[in-house]
Amino acid sequence: MMVTKKRGSGKYVFWGLMGLLALGAVALALRPDAVWVDLAKVERGALAVTITEEGKTRVRDRYVVSSPVAGYLHRVELEVGDSVIPGELLTEVEPMPASVLDARSRAEAQARLAAANSALNSARQKVAAAKADAQLAQKEFERLQSLKGSDFVSTERVQQAELAAVRSAAILRSARFDEEVVAHELEVARTRLDVSAARSAGEIPVERVAVRAPVNGAVLGVLRKSEGVVQAGDAIVEVGDPGALEVVVDVLSFDAVRLQSGGRVRLDGWGGPELEAVVRRIEPVGFVDISALGVEEQRVQVVADIVSARDEWQELGDGYRVDASFLLWQSDDVLNVPASAVFRRNGEPFVFRVVEGVARITPIATGESNGLFTVVERGLDEGDQLVRHPDRQLSDGVRVRAR
Repeated sequence: MMVTKKRGSGKYVFWGLMGLLALGAVALALRPDAVWVDLAKVERGALAVTITEEGKTRVRDRYVVSSPVAGYLHRVELEVGDSVIPGELLTEVEPMPASVLDARSRAEAQARLAAANSALNSARQKVAAAKADAQLAQKEFERLQSLKGSDFVSTERVQQAELAAVRSAAILRSARFDEEVVAHELEVARTRLDVSAARSAGEIPVERVAVRAPVNGAVLGVLRKSEGVVQAGDAIVEVGDPGALEVVVDVLSFDAVRLQSGGRVRLDGWGGPELEAVVRRIEPVGFVDISALGVEEQRVQVVADIVSARDEWQELGDGYRVDASFLLWQSDDVLNVPASAVFRRNGEPFVFRVVEGVARITPIATGESNGLFTVVERGLDEGDQLVRHPDRQLSDGVRVRAR
């Protein structure tokens, strides 16, 4: 009887163990698989919050040299980049060239010259006649004046002779003035032919207006290279000092309100070392710009001055592209996590902290963020592991496995 009881109890133990093993196998089979995730560590280090936009350099003071008068511009021999000093001759403007005389115009000009010559001869003859009349009247007056004391001539007759002499002298002066007028008209007619002939023969006009550099610097642009007719005020050359550069950046108006004059700016992406600059001016007026995706954006121009040593950006010129990073906040020792690990529920920040292979949802308090990393003020410790880019499959207590 004792042997039978022992065998029966052993059988129950065996089947009990088998049942437990079966239940364990079923539990393992039904347990969800671990979720594959990317992990990141909570680290302590430096962090900076910046606004980065593409900008370009430009010479601070630009001078557009224009023609002071209307005339014929000489060819500008200067090239972009040539150095200039104040008062240096850039080019010259000479008087407007005379119009070309065709056969008809030349014949008319020659006819006017001949007519003016004949008119001058006629005026000279009139002067000669008036001179003779004046001499005769003067002699008659002198003769009667000598007889005035005798009874051979009356006082009235002497007065008439005097008036005749005065009138003859006035007529002579008028004739001489007419002669001068006709002589000037002859000179005008002759000049029309002579000046045209001089231009055809390649003679150089005496009068020229010099166009000179106003400041010390270099040529930034040649706006009119070839010779030709220019009007007063036409732009010819643009000059400026390439050593006095500023950086112009078009910033979104949403970001511009966060900037301040005197703020630090880092310049890179131009092919040389990183440069330091400071914000000098934030334009008070915005403008509409079209992005590469065709979206209208409201932007504001921000002007910054380079404060790095000139030797560091000696190769930087006017109109060069730079990447400008405006520094909004900076710390050398803060606890930070990847911004992709932080998500929000009901407006509050959370992270999934991995503890012994299990994701635990953890509330945190955040500070500044630069889009890549976020400052953690409380809720985490240095070295904690977090899930990056948590998706909908992840929930509190889910097993995770690092990729």
